[in-house]
Amino acid sequence: MSKRKGSGLQRIKAIIARLFLVLIGLWVAGILLFAFLPVPFSAVMAERQLGAWFSGRFGYVAHSDWVGMDEISPWMALAVVASEDQKFPQHWGFDVAAIESVLDKSEGERMRGASTLSQQTAKNVFLWDGRSWLRKGLEAGLTVGIETVWTKRRILTVYLNVAEFGDGVFGVEAASQRFFHKPASKLTIADAALLAAVLPNPLRFRADAPSGYIRQRQQWIMRQMRQLGGEGYLQRNKLY
Repeated sequence: MSKRKGSGLQRIKAIIARLFLVLIGLWVAGILLFAFLPVPFSAVMAERQLGAWFSGRFGYVAHSDWVGMDEISPWMALAVVASEDQKFPQHWGFDVAAIESVLDKSEGERMRGASTLSQQTAKNVFLWDGRSWLRKGLEAGLTVGIETVWTKRRILTVYLNVAEFGDGVFGVEAASQRFFHKPASKLTIADAALLAAVLPNPLRFRADAPSGYIRQRQQWIMRQMRQLGGEGYLQRNKLY
């Protein structure tokens, strides 16, 4: 009996190992392909869609319209850098100083506060949403992968196309059309800052009905954008 249990356990371990190797292969293929191909559907989009179906929300559609950086207002690219990751052009995927500075905060704040745009992109494209050390560990490995293979401009382009801006709204083009009724290329500095302001929690904060807090955050982001140097900042760092 014990031998049969042992062999059964070994088979389960072997299956799990093979599945993990397959998953790693898919991640590697995704990193290589998405270095130049549009990302059709992110892991977080799939998670949201399945969650909606399982909860009976059959009308929910996780919507995204891929656009290249040339079809996105430079203000939008600058807004997410200013609000989410001002060291984005310089770091190699991780902001060590930010990680150290938030170690004494609560777990929820720590998970978000230390995440760079590169980490958020890796999570959105390849992993599930949530706060766990397992996910953060996988995210770290994937972040190294995309930082190695993709350019900073590519990481920013993918981020802007997969970021969640509202319920069922993914990517800056879908967000621009939904909230401002115009293409992402026409976003103003105020529009871009407002969209960036909801990114910490797009299911709680709304760009189409901004609270006083979101308006304050919008104004802060606009000040940061100007302090960074406006569009010239993007060009100097080859982000646009």
